[in-house]
Amino acid sequence: MANEELIAALRESDSVQFGEFELSHGGTSEYYVDKYLFETDPKCLRLVAEAFAERVDEDEKLAGVALGGVPLAAATCVVGGNPYVIARKKTKDYGTAKRIEGRLAEGEAVTIVEDIATTGQSAVDAVEALRDAGAEVNRALIVVDREEGGRENLADVGVELESLVTASELLADRD
Repeated sequence: MANEELIAALRESDSVQFGEFELSHGGTSEYYVDKYLFETDPKCLRLVAEAFAERVDEDEKLAGVALGGVPLAAATCVVGGNPYVIARKKTKDYGTAKRIEGRLAEGEAVTIVEDIATTGQSAVDAVEALRDAGAEVNRALIVVDREEGGRENLADVGVELESLVTASELLADRD
């Protein structure tokens, strides 16, 4: 069953918008879920962090996918006490030149934390980077699954997608 309180909060924060939108993978959509609005809304962020914290063990390491997954991982860390790392989109070319930021031990189990999955490509890229760094990744926690192939693309790399809300649930009964 959908998290009705989260759905209401996403709608109240104006995170769900309607019109003609270009998506990051190049496609278009009649609706858009603005992650920056829900990630900067204290009520939405708290609800997401609490829901994620309920779904992970206290010592389970999280990986926030830059940029949108980072505040989600940080908030979940504060609520649930989970350590986390940050998966950059690309290796930085200065400082320590890392793609994965934070402490990560060889063979450590990590759960991806991400805002929205459309095709799931950013999460797939993060899985590959984390595995290259020695992590074991089998699960991704997503706030909104747009139900456009993300679940299948993650499954192709051995990762189970678990969303708090699906697009079908979010868009049901809209005015």
